[in-house]
Amino acid sequence: MDAPRWPGAVAVSGGGDSMALMLLLKSWAKAAKLPPPIVLVVDHGLRKGSAADARKAVAWTRTSGLKAHLLPWKGAKPHADIEAGARAARYRLMGTWCQAHDIAFLYVAHTLEDQAETFMLRLARGSGIDGLSAMGAIAPYPLPGFDGLTLVRPLLEFPRADLRAFLKRRARAWLDDPMNEDPRFARVRLRRAAGSLSELGLSPERLAGAARHLARARRALEDATGAWLSAASRSQAGHVLLDGRALAEVPEEIGLRALARVLGAVSGQAYRPRFERLERLLAAISSGEFAARTLHGCRIGPAAKRDAIFGPGTLTIVREPGRKTERARSA
Repeated sequence: MDAPRWPGAVAVSGGGDSMALMLLLKSWAKAAKLPPPIVLVVDHGLRKGSAADARKAVAWTRTSGLKAHLLPWKGAKPHADIEAGARAARYRLMGTWCQAHDIAFLYVAHTLEDQAETFMLRLARGSGIDGLSAMGAIAPYPLPGFDGLTLVRPLLEFPRADLRAFLKRRARAWLDDPMNEDPRFARVRLRRAAGSLSELGLSPERLAGAARHLARARRALEDATGAWLSAASRSQAGHVLLDGRALAEVPEEIGLRALARVLGAVSGQAYRPRFERLERLLAAISSGEFAARTLHGCRIGPAAKRDAIFGPGTLTIVREPGRKTERARSA
């Protein structure tokens, strides 16, 4: 993935982490003789006082000599899974602004503790290697429809205490969002358990380290999957030909990843197929008695004789007629 280009936008809530990131980016840009960062503040509107807090964050930003843009979340708010809904709304608002202003990189203030909390939340959901691997310092934008936008997380190695100490040395204030103390949210409950987890050896540093180890394993698996696909697949106009016999013999993890990658490429969908369905598809292909199936907006079936470039086990994967890509649906 490309290194971040400048100028960039930085997400600022007024909290300690994002205020520290804003000031650090401002100092870095000044030292590098580059334009200052552009600040984006989202008013989520989920509680009384959110608008006042957003205006305060904008005022602090402007006092620091930076331009700030206030992005209010208008319309109906979710009554269930509020965390996920708010997260998606924030990224949608900021992503839309960045696209409209030709900004390719959005900087966010995820910290060491955020890395550890994400690991534990995904562990509780039963995630595999991909889910448990670390958030990347440079990563794809987390919503479909924003292909030209990249997320940058420069603070993943820094604990929150260090960032607040930095703000205190600068005599800078920050906000504490009451929603960060609301026990309805899983992340809040996890933070409250942090002391007990640390006593068991599950400190934020250890958890973030485990996530980094799994990230290395994930990269190795992705490299192995890419090498296998280079030998066992061919892209044609509008479809992919795949060596079904080789797929049945490759290690299962590589086979599942290969199928997910091909299905995503053909369908144009941003998210992977459900794991259970992907497992069933691989098992059916490996059984030697495979008939055509559909999954993830694709039709998977035996290739016509003229296309059987890998022999009689060649499969063809083509988008289902009438199915639109994720990009087309979000346009």
